[in-house]
Amino acid sequence: MADQTVFAEKTRVLIVEDDPNIVDLIRSNLTVRGFDTLVSTDGLRALHLLESGRPDVVLLDLMLPGIDGMDLCRAIRERSSVGIIVVSARRGERDKVSALNMGADDYMTKPFSIEELLARITAT
Repeated sequence: MADQTVFAEKTRVLIVEDDPNIVDLIRSNLTVRGFDTLVSTDGLRALHLLESGRPDVVLLDLMLPGIDGMDLCRAIRERSSVGIIVVSARRGERDKVSALNMGADDYMTKPFSIEELLARITAT
């Protein structure tokens, strides 16, 4: 009988962030740990990648050019049941509650640890 190796599909993460330093930090850490990553620096491209890239999880910054992050969160949720983790500098309870009410599954504030982010991706 031939040896059959089964390759599990990698978890694909869509990073929606306009700060190139944060994109590099997240993408490099996820890639090293075996994740596939897609990147969008604005909301319109994020919606396109949601359809074409079929991510398993979206990491969403709220302060983006063009579409507001809260509106984008709602738009993503209307189109997909993908896991949404908001990663934002906004620390207020009102922002957190609003994002969760718009369809986010989780909310992390910047700065954050990569280990915590990985745990939240796995949980989502």
